[in-house]
Amino acid sequence: MIPKSAIMRVARPTDNLPEITRMYVKGLGFELLGKFQGHNGFDGSIIGHPKHPYHLEFTHHQGATVGKAPTKDNLLIFYIPEIPEKTIWAACCEKMKAAGFTLVTAYNDYWDLIGQTFEDIDGYRVVLQNRAWSA
Repeated sequence: MIPKSAIMRVARPTDNLPEITRMYVKGLGFELLGKFQGHNGFDGSIIGHPKHPYHLEFTHHQGATVGKAPTKDNLLIFYIPEIPEKTIWAACCEKMKAAGFTLVTAYNDYWDLIGQTFEDIDGYRVVLQNRAWSA
């Protein structure tokens, strides 16, 4: 069993490392927690909040091309519980647009019921859901 103290890191490749890092830091309010260059041919950035149990890692393998997201249903989902008050959620959505994310219609329309879906320059998507998560 994985202990509760574990940190989860979600990693994905990109052809646009500086731009993707900037977009996610600015759009989600993350911090650059670390970066590396030339590690076995890989460059990367690690972003998140220092006290949260998750990080995002973006990597670029020098000389390789990874292209766009394989589907429109590759999602990171953040639940922002603010019903009926929506000021923080709405401000988060505005930050995403200001950071260069494109507001799109979700592939699965469930995400559009009480949320908004944003696409990054690699075609990967982030959902800001205006509700609390429940099992």
